[in-house]
Amino acid sequence: MELSDANLQTLTEYLKKTLDPDPAIRRPAEKFLESVEGSQNYPLLLLTLLEKSQENVIKVCASVTFKNYIKRNWRIVEDEPNKICESDRIAIKASIVPLMLSSPEQIQKQLSDAISIIGREDFPQKWPDLLTEMVNRFQSGDFHVINGVLRTAHSLFKRYRHEFKSNELWTEIKLVLDAFALPLTNLFKATIELCSTHANDASALKVLFSSLILIAKLFYSLNFQDLPEFFEDNMETWMTNFHSLLTLDNKLLQTDDEEEAGLLELLKSQICDNAALYAQKYDEEFQPYLPRFVTAIWNLLVTTGQEVKYDLLVSNAIQFLASVCERPHYKHLFEDQNTLTSICEKVIVPNMEFRAADEEAFEDNSEEYIRRDLEGSDIDTRRRAACDLVRGLCKFFEGPVTGIFSGYVNSMLQEYAKNPSVNWKHKDAAIYLVTSLASKAQTQKHGITQANELVNLTEFFVNHIQPDLKSATVNEFPVLKADGIKYIMIFRNQVPKEQLLVSIPLLINHLQAESIVVHTYAAHALERLFTMRGTNNATLITAAEMAPFVEVLLTNLFKALTLPGSSENEYIMKAIMRSFSLLQESIIPYIPSVITQLTQKLLAVSKNPSKPHFNHYMFESICLSIRITCKANPESVGSFEEALFLVFTEILQNDVQEFIPYVFQVMSLLLEMHKNEIPSSYMALFPHLLQPVLWERTGNIPPLVRLLQAYLERGASTIASAAADKIPGLLGVFQKLIASKANDHQGFYLLNSIIEHMPPESVDQYRKQIFILLFQRLQNSKTTKFIKSFLVFINLYCVRYGALALQEIFDSIQPKMFGMVLEKIIIPEIQKVSGQVEKKICAVGITKILTECPPMMDTEYTKLWIPLLQALIGLFELPEDDTIPDEEHFIDIEDTPGYQTAFSQLAFAGKKEHDPVGQMVNNPRIHLAQSLHKLSTACPGRVLSMLSTSLNAEALQYLQGYLQAASVSLL
Repeated sequence: MELSDANLQTLTEYLKKTLDPDPAIRRPAEKFLESVEGSQNYPLLLLTLLEKSQENVIKVCASVTFKNYIKRNWRIVEDEPNKICESDRIAIKASIVPLMLSSPEQIQKQLSDAISIIGREDFPQKWPDLLTEMVNRFQSGDFHVINGVLRTAHSLFKRYRHEFKSNELWTEIKLVLDAFALPLTNLFKATIELCSTHANDASALKVLFSSLILIAKLFYSLNFQDLPEFFEDNMETWMTNFHSLLTLDNKLLQTDDEEEAGLLELLKSQICDNAALYAQKYDEEFQPYLPRFVTAIWNLLVTTGQEVKYDLLVSNAIQFLASVCERPHYKHLFEDQNTLTSICEKVIVPNMEFRAADEEAFEDNSEEYIRRDLEGSDIDTRRRAACDLVRGLCKFFEGPVTGIFSGYVNSMLQEYAKNPSVNWKHKDAAIYLVTSLASKAQTQKHGITQANELVNLTEFFVNHIQPDLKSATVNEFPVLKADGIKYIMIFRNQVPKEQLLVSIPLLINHLQAESIVVHTYAAHALERLFTMRGTNNATLITAAEMAPFVEVLLTNLFKALTLPGSSENEYIMKAIMRSFSLLQESIIPYIPSVITQLTQKLLAVSKNPSKPHFNHYMFESICLSIRITCKANPESVGSFEEALFLVFTEILQNDVQEFIPYVFQVMSLLLEMHKNEIPSSYMALFPHLLQPVLWERTGNIPPLVRLLQAYLERGASTIASAAADKIPGLLGVFQKLIASKANDHQGFYLLNSIIEHMPPESVDQYRKQIFILLFQRLQNSKTTKFIKSFLVFINLYCVRYGALALQEIFDSIQPKMFGMVLEKIIIPEIQKVSGQVEKKICAVGITKILTECPPMMDTEYTKLWIPLLQALIGLFELPEDDTIPDEEHFIDIEDTPGYQTAFSQLAFAGKKEHDPVGQMVNNPRIHLAQSLHKLSTACPGRVLSMLSTSLNAEALQYLQGYLQAASVSLL
């Protein structure tokens, strides 16, 4: 695409259409942009538009499109074409920083993100002047520009907070510190001075405080990995100013908004974070400053109101106290009983209260409420911070703290009992207090794993939790109902099993509650209870114990999906999946209605898939229905195909990218259920599965390979007779996969199935070409993964067609090639093969080469006979060689960028491990002994003399053991 006015005009029109609410206009426009994004100059046209367009909406749209384009295409992936040409990359890096700095804030944010995506890949090696260009702008004095630089630096450096330590990372951080730490410190001091100069100018203060927030965030990122020498030397400057900012109060910066945090709150909460970082990681160096920070932050907590806008500040301030009170040498600050009482009374209890804002979220924004409360993304809520502080204090003062709080809990419960409908919030706070007191250690998978011995959890459960859940109306006091269900969920390992069994019908009942939070918690609690392990690793709650509740459980779960706000509730769908998995054949009577409901749901969500977890569990539930029913009655596979194929066809025709990998997995499962034939409905689809476009998307590859394997396992002869013209297409897929380092193993899976199942005559004409392709790949890029797969393949070939056929095909490609493969690949590398079945295939293949290949006994290949036998005994007896050369760094399929749906493996569509030599050979060691015995009978004396002269003593000893076990001897 040229940089012309006509192209700018076309692009403008299509960008406008992508904003149209009507999908008939929007979708084709999105498809058009997708089709041209590979063209040269496309990104430069977008940048020109966002700089020069007269319409603001086009500028913003171009900036978002540009950022997403960079996100999808900038990273260069090995084995895949470079999606942005080099000249465009150079032009983008040359113009993007100045363009970002001169753009309005809304666009600046998008471009800043784009710079950090590019920086992640290219900085510092391929973009060495980025830092200098940014630091030079600090001199401009224009805070719009300075804030642009700070914002970009923040998005570039914030990854230092969660990167693993490595030399590369240290080198990069050192480079950044050398160039950035001093200018940042000078800017910090200058900005503080400007704040006092402009103390009465509200608009100037807003800009300056935006800068200070970004500077404080950068401080956190640059100090996270280790304490840099520069910051240690300049700690006085930073800490003194941070302390004075914490105590600062300027009326001009206060906001009337009760919800939205103002600049002052945001800055103070970041400073609390910075102080907590130093108190935790660099306590010795920070010790002189600690007492004044504790005092300042304590005062902040005692004087800050309950409004939502202070939530982040209060929670970070409490987190600071929590991190300090856990450190042994700050213990003395908290020892006094009065201090503890004061913290409990003034900080913990007030911040555990359920406020009007929480009630609003519970009712109107339940998804966010659940995310915060259940998934622990409530890191910045007051309650979570107060809970962490309780845990921190209990580390050294468990007795006194439990004593102080028991008093509070009792008085709150008494208040509730006086007038439940008015005072229910007291009980809510009491339950929360008990939970935070009792839970010392918690995991998502197991709930509480360590509890406070001083709290009687079962007694509290029976007296205060069960009565709420047993009440006749499920919709009364929804918050207390949710609390009670959450209590069961959290303390499921501490409450005795009989109490859990009493709770199950109560939880099933609460699936009917109108409150989204209550029925979601009920589903989640059931799902967690069903995954608990009892003795000998079986589930704690058995299918027999659930028998009386099967019907009501399934009915209520599916009904819950029809409740307002829960049509795609992932917790309910996960509970459906887990119920199927636990109940197994008890669900068979309900399958007809269940599968109808699941397919209707599938059809509905395929129109616009938006909840990946929900979709995943839905497909898992479909797989479980198929597995459980067909295990009991294999003929029923046809009725599943009838129910599902219409929806599947629609998904494939409409190219619903998110669902296609799932559809292929379910189809594989269904096809594998057939015994020995492929129904015609599958054969009609077969040619379409070989279309190159399907194989372009990384996420399709594993499930498609598995589906083709299912075709080959169930109907290789049908393919050979009715679709022989498709065999080249099948091999074309193998050729494409084998060329990629990321997917070559998938190519081998396919090739192994072709060799194992296809009638030999149908692939005769292609065999030599297959080997030539493999050798070309070996020459061009030999990786450990490829070698392992290659070894399994040649041994499988040997098992299938015989050792002589293997030797002949190698030597027909190039004379003496067979000897080279033995000497250079099989003998030195066989130890790398991993996996039981893979090792067995290799053992049987090598045994055949040793004992069923005449050239091994009477040509120049004979010198390799003993080394090959020794390598085989090594495969049996030595530990696996799992070393990988330094220069090999595999890219995982998951890591390849781009917005194709990554492949999500369905656990319940899993494939049983298949052993191609299972029927022929049970024990490969005994098989070797028997085969050697047979060979020595055919040429007496030869084998024994070779063994006694050349085989190393240890290997000989193992071999004698095999011969004894097989009760044979060598002649």
